[in-house]
Amino acid sequence: QVQLVESGGGLVQTGGSLTLSCLPSRRSFSIVPMGWYRQAAGKQRELVASITRHREGTNYLDSVKGRFTISRDNDKNIVYLQMNNLKPEDTAVYYCNWYPPNDAYWGQGTRVTVSS
Repeated sequence: QVQLVESGGGLVQTGGSLTLSCLPSRRSFSIVPMGWYRQAAGKQRELVASITRHREGTNYLDSVKGRFTISRDNDKNIVYLQMNNLKPEDTAVYYCNWYPPNDAYWGQGTRVTVSS
């Protein structure tokens, strides 16, 4: 069973930056459209950013536009989320998954906490 493993989260101050990484547990994982999602305490999980298979296009949640950048390295099969100018409202557990998501591939996520 392939798993998606997220890493790179942590505690940062407002205005800080983090880069999240998403790596499948098996290198032969298919190259598919991918997304980064987040779930804050007491809220539903939401799509933060998505990227097409070969990087032709990206989409972002309005509240992160201009601050977050999704990218991927298909040779290494890694998907990244560069997060700049972080705000307390970005505090959440961040997950990667297919876009649209496949319930079989939700991982443990990586926690991002932004202090004010």
